[in-house]
Amino acid sequence: MSTNTTSAYSDFHLQFISGEWQTGKDNSTNTNTNPYNGDTLVEIQQATKDQLNEAYDAATQAQEAWAKQTPAERSAVLYKVVNILDQRQEEIVDWLIKESGSTRIKVMVEFGATRAITLEAATFPNRVHGEIRPSNTPGKENFIYREPIGVVAVISPWNFPLHLTQRSIAPALALGNAVVLKPASDTPVTGGLLLAKVFEEAGLPKGLLNVVVGSGSEIGDAIVEHKASSFVSFTGSTSVGKHIGELANGGEHIKQVALELGGNSPFVVLKDADIDQAVKAAVFGKFLHQGQICMAINRIIVENEVYDEFVERFLSHVKTLQVGDPNDQGTAIGPIINEKQVQSLRDKIDEAQKEGAKMLLSGEINGQLVPPHVFTEVTREMDIAYNEIFGPLIGIIRAKNEEDALSIANDSMYGLSSAVFTADMQKGLRFARGIRAGMTHINDIPVNDESNVAFGGEKNSGIGRFNGEWVLEEFTRTHWISMQNEPREYPF
Repeated sequence: MSTNTTSAYSDFHLQFISGEWQTGKDNSTNTNTNPYNGDTLVEIQQATKDQLNEAYDAATQAQEAWAKQTPAERSAVLYKVVNILDQRQEEIVDWLIKESGSTRIKVMVEFGATRAITLEAATFPNRVHGEIRPSNTPGKENFIYREPIGVVAVISPWNFPLHLTQRSIAPALALGNAVVLKPASDTPVTGGLLLAKVFEEAGLPKGLLNVVVGSGSEIGDAIVEHKASSFVSFTGSTSVGKHIGELANGGEHIKQVALELGGNSPFVVLKDADIDQAVKAAVFGKFLHQGQICMAINRIIVENEVYDEFVERFLSHVKTLQVGDPNDQGTAIGPIINEKQVQSLRDKIDEAQKEGAKMLLSGEINGQLVPPHVFTEVTREMDIAYNEIFGPLIGIIRAKNEEDALSIANDSMYGLSSAVFTADMQKGLRFARGIRAGMTHINDIPVNDESNVAFGGEKNSGIGRFNGEWVLEEFTRTHWISMQNEPREYPF
């Protein structure tokens, strides 16, 4: 990847299959546009099922030799990737802003998370290990090996495309697997093709990483059902995740899955909380990346004694947020990813008002720029509280007391992330343990992800865990091998 814009991005209209850049053979075209100004970034002729098959064939052939590489050899490639990310940071930042509509603040969060998981993954080849277990059979030894799972299918989202793609492919490759990746149609470059460039420059052997850009109707089911994949990693909506789970477990070839799906993160403010700090956290945790984050605050739940004070201060802070060009250093809220999402938010605004929520703050929707909309007098059964928003809209719910706040927090089909603010850390811990979610943060926002800590949800927010020791379990298989060292007596 040259620092010259033309040569650096000249291959992004192509597919990356078998270690080669090639033209898609489907009749359809992915026109990749900037969500802020509508400019066309690149036009990609999409891939066919035959090209997907070619990608799987290449991955299958390359994986066996890659698994036999020493841990040091595999680690070296990942460390090179980290160095290239650092060298190419400005190019990557530029692409994230213009392709995903990310503000500069959000981009730096995403770039840091991408770098961190890559650095963590570079340590995995030397951290995966087996066990020796005793046997009740005389003369027998039991060995438990952790081995590569084979070929991993990755389907990545558009909201944190670089990080949420790298979160799967870096550990998978580090642990001796090969990858076939389908990035989201809204972010084919930052969610796949750009990373293919980085790994290619780092010297990853051909065939181990394949990026196939295609329509869901053409290759969406096929990438899951293909016999070559042993594992499917998907990040996206709950509805699509359920479909993928059905395909992976109801077809001819049963596969393991990791599904990181929708969220409805509660942000609870108890009456003894530091209100100023809670307001700052609530604003950032709600409006980062326009609220287009699975962990974003979806419901603010405030104890009755401090409800009015919190609302007043929250509104004052939100009114200071700049909406506009994501490339502007001062912009807090940039564009929504596409017109379909904008219409979804229009519908949610209308529905909230019909259901009786009081809109205290709004603004004109300009193209794909949606300003903050704040609703009070929201109840738990309203659409804006019960369903995932994925945009800069927020409802504030009044709780009678701490017990009521916990009941409201748990009244959801989702269970990804959550947060509670209180001055009493022991009370905060008790409250946090009462929330049915994969992650809960005391005196912080639900938007948290650290490369060495388990990330994942409960209920309809998915199954499986990413990061650290937990992803080592996901992307390897357990192989029990016993050794009978002396003749065994059999009953017949």
